[in-house]
Amino acid sequence: MKAVLVCKSKYHGNTKKVADVIADVLQARVVDPADITAADLSAYDVVGFGSGIHLQKFYPELLEFVATLPTGQRGKAFVFASSGFKDSGPTAFSAPLVKLLQEKGFEVIDTFSSRALDTFAPFKIFGGIRKGRPNAADLDAAREFAAGLRARHGTIS
Repeated sequence: MKAVLVCKSKYHGNTKKVADVIADVLQARVVDPADITAADLSAYDVVGFGSGIHLQKFYPELLEFVATLPTGQRGKAFVFASSGFKDSGPTAFSAPLVKLLQEKGFEVIDTFSSRALDTFAPFKIFGGIRKGRPNAADLDAAREFAAGLRARHGTIS
């Protein structure tokens, strides 16, 4: 299978670190949403969509890219993010993107979130939260996530 990761990484580069690890395992390339088109996505069997999280949402550039995709039969997709907070419970930030991808015709096969340095407003005063993240253990978790995708969904190349 052929894979690509559509990734918007800003501020600290945390999401790019996670994307690079996943891409290495999947033998995929990482592209900014501005550098790929909907037509380009049809060449891939699996598409990863990811960004950092700001105000409990994926970056607007990624959401706008997905929103502009035509609805139709699509392949498999996964969602990944880096955030100062956990992606679970009533504040699960991946749910709206998963729903949007499903509405566009993707089969969302999994999600992954890594803790990362967060310097948003009140946290900036103290130098941020989750300093030093993603760390080696976080990147190992991303590696395991990608290996799991390969094991469950066939060899991705």
